[in-house]
Amino acid sequence: MAGIRTQVVSLMPAEWAIAAAGVALTVIVWATFARWGRAAAPGQVRRIRVDGTYRPAEVHVRAGVPSRLIFRREETAPCSERVVFPDFGISVTLPPFEDVAIDLPASEPGEHEFTCQMQMLHGTLIVDRELVAS
Repeated sequence: MAGIRTQVVSLMPAEWAIAAAGVALTVIVWATFARWGRAAAPGQVRRIRVDGTYRPAEVHVRAGVPSRLIFRREETAPCSERVVFPDFGISVTLPPFEDVAIDLPASEPGEHEFTCQMQMLHGTLIVDRELVAS
């Protein structure tokens, strides 16, 4: 039986350079597109606990600045499964025992109601000219 010869193939320096450039280009493109998908952090954040009611039921934010409301549903009652902001056309599911962020656009001073899907729980988002401690 004749001996089988195997030949070791190695990449030339130019091939290594091309492979490294391809990896670098992939990382740059990925990082660029990943950055586009991220929203800018809102200017103000408020936390609301849901446990048979909204706590606090009155939430103050400053006019002209986007807001993030973080809801945490501390119950499993079906009534509180969703929070609805009719003025903003927003309706979001609130899984029990999880934080859910809702980003709201900057708006003019005024009041905006938010409710559960059955309209049994009520809260008010108050957009103030000057921020009032909430």
